Amino acid sequence: QVQLLESGGGLVQAGGSLRLSCAASGSIFSINVMGWYRQAPGKQRELVATISSGGSTKYADSVKGRFTISRDNAKNTVYLQMNSLKPEDTAVYYCKHLQGVPLFEYWGQGTQVTVSS
Repeated sequence: QVQLLESGGGLVQAGGSLRLSCAASGSIFSINVMGWYRQAPGKQRELVATISSGGSTKYADSVKGRFTISRDNAKNTVYLQMNSLKPEDTAVYYCKHLQGVPLFEYWGQGTQVTVSS
């Protein structure tokens, strides 16, 4: 089992910045992928960014150049630095941890990000 604890959400004005953190604990494999997804009201959950334990990253086109995902493997923690925030970034942001064969996914409880115009 893996537990994920997210923090860092909140209310910010357009153009501002926030940093999300997600700390994983439990039975963590050295090879894994962690990432951030988001779900806005009335919309499906969508990928924001992912990062592998080796450091490979992937971003949604909508956040490229504004968001940066990073991780500290020693702390089993993934971060999402969000700059130049837009009202359309408003959503609940979820942390996801993927590991194992077969792959198994774990989700955090979500943290609200609200960007006011």
